[in-house]
Amino acid sequence: MITGCARLCRSRNMGVSAISYRWLVYQVADSVATIRLNRPENLNALHDELLREIFLALGEAERDVSVRVLVVTGEGGAFCSGQDLKVFAGGVTEEEVHRHLDDFYHPVVRKFRSIPKPIVAAIPGVAAGAGMSLALAADLRIAAQTARFSQAFVRIGLVPDSGSTYFLPRLIGPARALEMAWLGDGIDAETAKSWGLVNWVVAADELPASTKELTARLAEGPPLAVAMIKQAIYRGMDETLDDTLEFEKRLQGRAVVTADHQTGLKAFFAKTRPVFTGR
Repeated sequence: MITGCARLCRSRNMGVSAISYRWLVYQVADSVATIRLNRPENLNALHDELLREIFLALGEAERDVSVRVLVVTGEGGAFCSGQDLKVFAGGVTEEEVHRHLDDFYHPVVRKFRSIPKPIVAAIPGVAAGAGMSLALAADLRIAAQTARFSQAFVRIGLVPDSGSTYFLPRLIGPARALEMAWLGDGIDAETAKSWGLVNWVVAADELPASTKELTARLAEGPPLAVAMIKQAIYRGMDETLDDTLEFEKRLQGRAVVTADHQTGLKAFFAKTRPVFTGR
């Protein structure tokens, strides 16, 4: 097992210019960073090296001031089929599983949530197991009609991990989460939308254009307010009402003194379109 990304990425020698990707494609255009998993021959199955690169790419997009929105998607018609089980064909100990999750999966999932920029999962096809966990960790999900979602862990005697038991019941409720986790049956994109698992479903050939349209709208938003909204929404899910009201108050106090707020006000009264600068 290679050095875990949680430890590797604390190295002082690791900088943006040193990053070289083999298992994913990283591109930035029009203020949007796209992270495209690139193991199409394995339905973009996850191994240590790919997980390490996802973590690095997320960090690169987070640090890049030109990036306002992130897209995570997959090459070859699939999103991600989950853990590459061939890696563990020879067996694994309890301690090795703990270390594997701590070193590779958990840093990636936490990074999805902590980055103060919108993250959109664009899902062209299968999202299964830990691959579905990655889709759930994104802030918004847009799926092609060809997408299919599966909590496949139970089929090999395992428990959903990488955040699935946290995200899934919050999105679709505990009863449906248990249905997916206990039975291991897949659901199609339209069912996923009706359950609240995805935000939008589009035709397969429209997914790139629809994703671009969505991310363009997000990129036009006021970056500071967008970041605070993400922070407040997720914090509010696990706090009391009184705690949430107090936190909202603090954020609004910070937002009201930003230049973006003044820009938005002027545009509102002038009936023009605001251009936010993130100040």
